[in-house]
Amino acid sequence: MKVLVFQMKRIGDLVLTTPALAALKQLGARVTLVVDAPCGSLCPAIPNVDEVLVYSKKGSNRVLWRRLRERDWDVCLDYTASDRSALMAWFSRTPRRITFAWARKRLLRRLAYHEFVESPLRLAHTCDHYLDLLHPLGVVRDEATAPSLVLPDDAGKNASELVTGDYILIHPGTARVEKYWLTSRWMEVIARLRKLGLVVVVTSGPDAFERAHVAEIVSEFAQQSVNQPPVISIAPPDLLALAAVVEGARLVVSCDTAVVHLAAAFRRPQVALFGPTNPFHWRPRHERAIVISAAQPESPLTNFTPKMKGAPMGDIPVATVLKAIESLLTESK
Repeated sequence: MKVLVFQMKRIGDLVLTTPALAALKQLGARVTLVVDAPCGSLCPAIPNVDEVLVYSKKGSNRVLWRRLRERDWDVCLDYTASDRSALMAWFSRTPRRITFAWARKRLLRRLAYHEFVESPLRLAHTCDHYLDLLHPLGVVRDEATAPSLVLPDDAGKNASELVTGDYILIHPGTARVEKYWLTSRWMEVIARLRKLGLVVVVTSGPDAFERAHVAEIVSEFAQQSVNQPPVISIAPPDLLALAAVVEGARLVVSCDTAVVHLAAAFRRPQVALFGPTNPFHWRPRHERAIVISAAQPESPLTNFTPKMKGAPMGDIPVATVLKAIESLLTESK
């Protein structure tokens, strides 16, 4: 069976699709994955994929459209269900095209597919939601599943050129400003880690505002003390390099962004800070992950529900974060 998969959303969505890709491989499928250009550099770390096609909003897509015109797939699974991906799915003329039921609300999307799967995202973790799209193929959701990434050999070598040794990774930025924790509180966390004798690596993505946020945080430590470990600020050149830096970390602390899912895919000890979004849908689910929500900020969450409300990130106190960090550091000794 040859399967064409469209996952043209953000980085986190791509990572959280990996359990579904693994399930397809267990069915013996040959998988062609179509992603958006910003996610393209991570694809060498996506397991269970035989071919990757990249869509670019700015560059040429001749290779992509030519490949779709070959029309040699048995099944098309569209996780994006946008007008663009619907057009691509229709153009592929795959005899069995499947997407989520909510796509029927738009005429173009309704005409592009043959089967629609009922799976309300509000009632499921995103990994489980994406697995549901395989139900017409006989795959039954296993809620114990988790995302996974496998780095190519050269990714670790490239990451070692950025940072080496034992370090704690802090990733404070994201594409949404309302998910930012207060700069002063990140500074307090970093200062505490340095007092514990730990090297701190602070990473940022390509967005200019995010880099400015990180620059402000690390400015407090511009004058490095010879008596304390350094604070290292880096902006990895691509997602694969960022993933390798995440995999090499002793502990990862981040707000609700793609790094949460990268750390979860490598099962790294992690503290994930959630504000306006409900961690029920996006939380890391491995045993070495601690989730802190601004909606219940005094202690880590242990109960996750679909109707949980969000709250401003400023409601998360430093003490809760430090306690979570120190508990994971104790476990990792």
